[in-house]
Amino acid sequence: MTTAPGRRTGAALLAAASVLLALTGCSSSSDASADGKLSLVAYSVPKPAYEALTAAFAATEQGKGVSWASSYGASGTQSQAVGNGQKADYVAFSLEPDMTKLVPKFVEEGWNSGPTKGMVSNSVVVIAVRKGNPLHITGWDDLTKPGVKIVTPDPGSSGSAKWNILAAYSHVLAGGGTEAQAQDYLKAFFANVVSKPTSGANATSTFLNGTGDVLLSYENEAIAARQKGQSLDYLVPAESILIENPAAVTKTAPQQAKDFLAYVQSADGQKVFAGKGYRPVIKDVPVGAVTGANDPANPFPAVAKLQTIADLGGWSAVNKKYFDKNAGIVTRIMAGKGG
Repeated sequence: MTTAPGRRTGAALLAAASVLLALTGCSSSSDASADGKLSLVAYSVPKPAYEALTAAFAATEQGKGVSWASSYGASGTQSQAVGNGQKADYVAFSLEPDMTKLVPKFVEEGWNSGPTKGMVSNSVVVIAVRKGNPLHITGWDDLTKPGVKIVTPDPGSSGSAKWNILAAYSHVLAGGGTEAQAQDYLKAFFANVVSKPTSGANATSTFLNGTGDVLLSYENEAIAARQKGQSLDYLVPAESILIENPAAVTKTAPQQAKDFLAYVQSADGQKVFAGKGYRPVIKDVPVGAVTGANDPANPFPAVAKLQTIADLGGWSAVNKKYFDKNAGIVTRIMAGKGG
């Protein structure tokens, strides 16, 4: 039986559409961003750094034509959003556990196997004060004096908060104190906390808007505030903790996102981070002068006693010991139940 011309035409169109659909469905992840639009999901504090990094990357051969849809917020909240399906090609968090929550469903297991172990920026916890330091704060012991009002984020949502609290706690241990003395210090510390915003960036805004006498912050956040002309001073205490911030690409990320991560971890990318107040994660990066630092020519002074998460047993042990929802030392102290 002869097929009518109209039917032959319709069949041909249907076949062509099927081929096109098949080709579309089989496209690789490297073709997933044909328009060059990538999704960046990050914690709030490094927004100025990532704005500078994406602009610098766009000037490279690999970054030509790439644009970004960016989302910033509290580290734990951002990690949860990606886990719940928010589109992301490049993810950056304050804490390593916020990254490992996404492994292996959204992020490859080997995300931290490179030379920097998956870290893209370092910093230390500093003590920010009002311009001129009217209360003459010199270190951790001054924060528990009567009448000193502290602003630090909520550890329930903010990675910055956990770094701050661990720095406050571990400074006692670094000075030769006992766990019991460190817990007593933390009780006195929290008795002086007057505001716990949801993120590090919100904590800085709260402080700059007039709340509190002291802000616990990342060194880079204090430097960034001063770069914007905002009024605060900061001091790097003799005892602090090394802040290590991870980043990775997601499993469906296109090649451009992988190229961006490589750029961020390169000497050129680390120079950009340093210019925004971050300590480089690789050695021998020529930092140069950093505007906003206490000493722009020597922006990242050595810390006499610098603790690391590894010194405290690693994140699994730290989260269980200090931040467990029921039995964590910090959780209990914040609830008024002791250590």
